[in-house]
Amino acid sequence: MRSLAVIFQYIKRYPALVSLYFFFNILSAVFSLVSLVMLAPFLQVIFNVTDTVNNQITSRFAVGPIDTFYDWLTQLVNTQDGKVKALAAICIVVVLAISLKNVFAYLALYVLNPIRNKIINDMRSDMFHKILNLPIGYFNEQRKGDLMSRLTNDLSAIEYSTISFLEVIFREPITVIILIASMITLSPELSLFLLLFLPIIGFVIGRVGRSLKKVSVRVQEKLGSILSIIEETIGGIRVLKAFNAETHQSQKFYDENEKLFHVKNKSNRRRDLASPVSETMAIAAVCFVLWYGGRMVLRKNGFNLSGGDFLTFIAIFTQIIPSLKMFSQAFYNIRNGAASIERIKYLLNEQETIKESARPKTLSSFNDCIEFNHVGFAYSEKPILCDVNLKIEKGKTIALVGSSGAGKSTLADLVPRFHDVTHGQLLIDGIDIKEYSLNSLRSQMSIVTQEPILFNDTIANNIKLGKPDATDEEVVHAAKVANAHNFVMQKENGYETNIGDRGSKLSGGERQRLTIARAVLKNPPILILDEATSSLDTESERLVQDAINNMMQNRTSIVIAHRLSTIRHANEIIVLQKGKIVERGTHDFLMRQNGFYRRLVEMQEVK
Repeated sequence: MRSLAVIFQYIKRYPALVSLYFFFNILSAVFSLVSLVMLAPFLQVIFNVTDTVNNQITSRFAVGPIDTFYDWLTQLVNTQDGKVKALAAICIVVVLAISLKNVFAYLALYVLNPIRNKIINDMRSDMFHKILNLPIGYFNEQRKGDLMSRLTNDLSAIEYSTISFLEVIFREPITVIILIASMITLSPELSLFLLLFLPIIGFVIGRVGRSLKKVSVRVQEKLGSILSIIEETIGGIRVLKAFNAETHQSQKFYDENEKLFHVKNKSNRRRDLASPVSETMAIAAVCFVLWYGGRMVLRKNGFNLSGGDFLTFIAIFTQIIPSLKMFSQAFYNIRNGAASIERIKYLLNEQETIKESARPKTLSSFNDCIEFNHVGFAYSEKPILCDVNLKIEKGKTIALVGSSGAGKSTLADLVPRFHDVTHGQLLIDGIDIKEYSLNSLRSQMSIVTQEPILFNDTIANNIKLGKPDATDEEVVHAAKVANAHNFVMQKENGYETNIGDRGSKLSGGERQRLTIARAVLKNPPILILDEATSSLDTESERLVQDAINNMMQNRTSIVIAHRLSTIRHANEIIVLQKGKIVERGTHDFLMRQNGFYRRLVEMQEVK
């Protein structure tokens, strides 16, 4: 039940709506009770079992307005055709009471719906915001399908199980308390038995549902696995077909789907036990009350319980049974939803390692240099960079080369604070970048990655990603600098052409040139180019490299190079090996050193 604490954190945001929902439920329960207590006078009129003194209609529950109504009925019964008129009056009161009960019940649900939807919307927004603020390294450890499952399946499980528990917990206790209070008024002896019996029902239900949460965790995990397989299949469909791997992938999906089938069956069977178990226990309690209460009415035994009051007691108790059944069903639902809440709670509590200072400074312009001062970085206690000292002056181009896993991308990722250094300092214009706001820091740089990252939108909107308010003229200029304008104008709708999921309607070279246009439009002083041409054919590489050269003019550039021919004219080439700088200098200087860089060049046959 600790999982509910997460839900209550969201409920507290809407105290006015919750109070209104609570108030309408009280009124609904009161009018429901009014309709039930009309049973006693109805039976007394029909069977002529009124009190012998003045033919008085009485009941233990006749207090306040009800007592006044009973007195009025007594006077009415003693008139000519009074019994028929009394029956009509009772029926009218019952109809009015039931009508008002349902009106307030509807108003309660009317108020509850926005509460439920607001909770789910707030949770979804908080999760999405959390995902945007988590460090890059987090996503290297998580499956995208599992994250998608938490945003979809887990939220659905909460909406249809846990949130329904809130409807019960705010409504049914009111009903049960009012009904039990009226039952105690009618017969404290019978009520005492029921109060002792109810915990037994709760204990039995608890024993049955104890393991449901564990099964529900497995259900959500399997759903996450299936979503991951679907995401991988759609993303790699070309490779799967090329290697005739459809059967293998289909079998992989089938196996996980079968596991989900069996786990869900197990979960649903345990959940479905709630209704029959609670109903059986409730009927047993009713039968005992009928037997024990009937003895009290027939034998008296010192208990002054009339037949009308006894039947009223039974009628009220039968109204408690649906509430108990809803409690038991809600208990199973919360067990089922608890697994989803735990998965969402785990995501929401994930540590945001990239944090701004309490009073961040604004980096309004880049004026001097970027400096790595004895920088070290480790991920999950595994060292990636060790004692890196590097100074990148404004307007200079620095190239990072080395074998795979040498730490090139990690070093570049430290500059926009995708990761934070674990040792040393990273300074921009002499100030630790941790003192700058993230927004102002990243506004001073653009990144072009090896894999072009585009979105399912128009060409213009993809180019304007970093500058949404850019004019059409600025977009066209950026596209021309990136050698993209010509192919864009050949599209049917020009800059308003939708490029599909991840730019699937474009070639690799076209996608990369759009990412360069996006960087050009942002017009930052610092560029980070992460092997931007390594995956292109020769013609596309030339067009992209020309675009990159245009973009790099008068900017400070950090270039991660796979094809060493593209960085021969860099102001300084930094050679990384196992997270350390092993060589540094210009191309000609490093070639004369006859070291690791020269071997890399000769392997690529660079002349």
